[in-house]
Amino acid sequence: MIKKRLVAIAALATMAPLTLAACGGGGTSGGGGGGGSSAKVDSLTVLDYYTDDPGKTQIQDMLEKCGTSIGVAKINRQPVPGPTLIQKVLQQASSKTLPDVLMLDNPDIQQIAETGALAALDDYGIKADGYAEGPVSAATFEGKLYGLQPAANTIAIFYRKDVLAKAGVKPPKTWAELRTAAKKLTVGKQYGFAFNATADYEGAWQFLPPMWTNGGDETDLKSPQVAEALQLWKDLVDDGSASKSVVNWKQSDVNDQFIAGKAAMMLNGPWQIPSLQKAKVNFGVVSFPINKPDQTSVAPLGGEAWTVPVTGDDAKMKKAAELVKCMNSDENQMLRAKQGGLVPTKLALATQFKKEVPAMAGFVDAVEHARARTGKLGSKWPDTAKIIYTGMQLVLTGQAKPADAMAKAGG
Repeated sequence: MIKKRLVAIAALATMAPLTLAACGGGGTSGGGGGGGSSAKVDSLTVLDYYTDDPGKTQIQDMLEKCGTSIGVAKINRQPVPGPTLIQKVLQQASSKTLPDVLMLDNPDIQQIAETGALAALDDYGIKADGYAEGPVSAATFEGKLYGLQPAANTIAIFYRKDVLAKAGVKPPKTWAELRTAAKKLTVGKQYGFAFNATADYEGAWQFLPPMWTNGGDETDLKSPQVAEALQLWKDLVDDGSASKSVVNWKQSDVNDQFIAGKAAMMLNGPWQIPSLQKAKVNFGVVSFPINKPDQTSVAPLGGEAWTVPVTGDDAKMKKAAELVKCMNSDENQMLRAKQGGLVPTKLALATQFKKEVPAMAGFVDAVEHARARTGKLGSKWPDTAKIIYTGMQLVLTGQAKPADAMAKAGG
């Protein structure tokens, strides 16, 4: 599904001239900034990908309240399935029917902004002061801010409190502790640690915590730091602390193993918490361990941002920017985080959120230092992600050594 989305993005990029023409020309400057028409705006159209409850209703309620607060009587919202969103945007750009407000997954913002289909929020006086660096980096293209993300997610280490306590094991803070703990917790049908290492973008996403935490970088995949991260994954599988099946396990499969008691620890995201609570699993969460004392745990950034497409209607674009600002108010950041199992992207709010929702403390710490996948590579990220998951699979299936894997994968 992700692949289809990226193909669509590439297609959209090739249609940049068409998009600009459709929008009346002028790209981000076409919106007229904050000095647009004073014509009354009675309604705004919104496109997003929350099609299922409770998220669908929660987003609708928030949009309507924000609409009322800025004097817009009607929000005409169209939620579509996530995998079809970019194709929908492509079609709307061609038919000159882009929505007034558009939700985008954070890795997609730069690619869409590059086509000229989005207005820079800076032009409406909207800044991202006080936000975590990751969401700002993901939404910034050529020095301008194109999206504002109210809440974020990432991945961290879940652990079964009762299992670790019984074994006398503390949640790992270092790679050495992770290996030791995973080995000790591997008993009978229970593996010590579970992760997702599939040959797809999800597998690459799960490899980023060890790679980035160890100082590895997507711009230099042949570095010793990246090889050491690959070695960690290999060691966990080779010593039996993690199943060889990790090369086939999606994140949902990893969660299933954890719930079933077949893994004492797992790498996963907060979207799994409802199923863990339903299964009455007594769990805790900590950031991904560091390899060396001077390192900071770094995980990938997830979540979506609100943007303002260039529609050519200055009055509506100005109101759309107001709606985006409202959806990112302090009150709505806290509400969205609590409703969606997310973390507020404003650092001050995240600190408050950590006190109010201690179960999310591990993710609050992780989001503060989370990095955007497109932060350095922009539209080139998908090609690099393919090299990462290919190299990772070569190592875990014994076809390459960690030091050689990324080169063999095309890096």
